[in-house]
Amino acid sequence: MLSDDLKRQAAAMALTEVQPGMRLGLGTGSTARHFVDLLGERVRDGLDCLCVPTSEVTAAQAAGLGIPLTTLDETPELDLTVDGADEIGPGLSLIKGGGAALLREKIVAAASHRMIVIADASKVVDPLGKFPLPIEVNRFGLGATSRMVAAVAAAHGATGAVTLRLGKAGDPVVTDGGHLILDALFGRIFNPEALSADLHNVPGVVEHGLFLRLCDRAYVAGANGIETMDA
Repeated sequence: MLSDDLKRQAAAMALTEVQPGMRLGLGTGSTARHFVDLLGERVRDGLDCLCVPTSEVTAAQAAGLGIPLTTLDETPELDLTVDGADEIGPGLSLIKGGGAALLREKIVAAASHRMIVIADASKVVDPLGKFPLPIEVNRFGLGATSRMVAAVAAAHGATGAVTLRLGKAGDPVVTDGGHLILDALFGRIFNPEALSADLHNVPGVVEHGLFLRLCDRAYVAGANGIETMDA
């Protein structure tokens, strides 16, 4: 079965948890896009909900489907966020940020009573770290910040380099918040909590893609159906 079909199956399972009147966080990325499409169908059929998108791309998709949108300033507490992940590790620890929306994704997830991740089975790993860890950084002092991030990565046993993420045209990828993205290849992350703390201590780091103790449930689609993983 194609990966895209599996992603849509996982998205459909997450949609079963959406109840009328819910305040929802809408994720970013190829898997979350399926959920937004399916939610749009429910809204067209009369579902009442209010949603906060985690990126300008998701906002445009949702608006085009007629999904009612709000902001965390207007609606600071959400019932549920549904998003994808680049990796799902032990205890539903996550690596996110492949779509360069990690800061907004983490803010929205933290403002939600529950977070559900939807993915295909290829995203389940033990331990985290095969996918490069995205780190959102301020433009100012990029060289110094990069060196400090590289030092933290080396101290945590990273097997690869810390690189500035570039777009197809060769220019740096810029997030919706106007920041840049460093990608740190670890190979294996043995202590995500300690790494999280050390990265947050680097001046210039705005946020990183380790999502710890935020995800409550994952629907993972594979060849044998949907697996439900709870924290």
